[in-house]
Amino acid sequence: MKETKKAIRLRFYQNMANYKKPTSFQLKETYPLPPYSTVIGMIHYLCDYKEYKEMDISIQGKYYSKVNDLFTRYEFKNGMKYDKARHQVKSGEFGIGRGVSTTELLVDVDLLIHIIPKDQNLVEEIKQAFEYPREYPSLGRREDLVTINEVKLVDIFERELDEDMHLEKDYTAYVPLKLITNESIILESESEGHGIRSRGTRYRLNKDYKLENFGTKKSPKVFRRWNKIDVVYTSSIIASEFEDEALLMDEDNNIIFAV
Repeated sequence: MKETKKAIRLRFYQNMANYKKPTSFQLKETYPLPPYSTVIGMIHYLCDYKEYKEMDISIQGKYYSKVNDLFTRYEFKNGMKYDKARHQVKSGEFGIGRGVSTTELLVDVDLLIHIIPKDQNLVEEIKQAFEYPREYPSLGRREDLVTINEVKLVDIFERELDEDMHLEKDYTAYVPLKLITNESIILESESEGHGIRSRGTRYRLNKDYKLENFGTKKSPKVFRRWNKIDVVYTSSIIASEFEDEALLMDEDNNIIFAV
């Protein structure tokens, strides 16, 4: 067992939360766990970082159920003049449509998150930001408040297993696809003939981004180019005891699926 780095381990509880899928509009669908970019954004906000700090993140958790909630939706078209028959709100000479839409909410969410900053000098700073947050933390929407049940600095190791290991009971995780293809992780009850053994739901999750100019120097058009991670959202995970395959784990034998 070889010690590699230190990580901040967090355990969160949320009464309700929506981790919005970028392509959902009329119904604001939610991911089953917060994507990497959402967690990284919360970390940077609480630490008051003004530039990106590279880090690896592992996300596991569970929720009890889903419900739908209503919210007020505003729509407008650039330059559209106010029309009494069409618009509900007038802003100057322009019109805005107001209506009702639906958002999907997870209920009773428990999360287990590991943060592994590339610069190991930041671990204590990040830990302090969660122990003494500068404002009440939220994850997902602004109103999706977080109850912090644990903040712990842990040693993490690359470990070759002597026996198979499982996630915590009822927990799910985002498992990077590369861990499944190299058979470090086996998904239980998988059927033959499914190729890469991807029992679960495939996602391409945003992690971080770089700004790129698609215009000219005189007329810049800057957009975010996202670094997307291929993962499988799944439960019933077995960390395999295959020879020469090492897995990342913390000092309390929690499996870490870091990307």
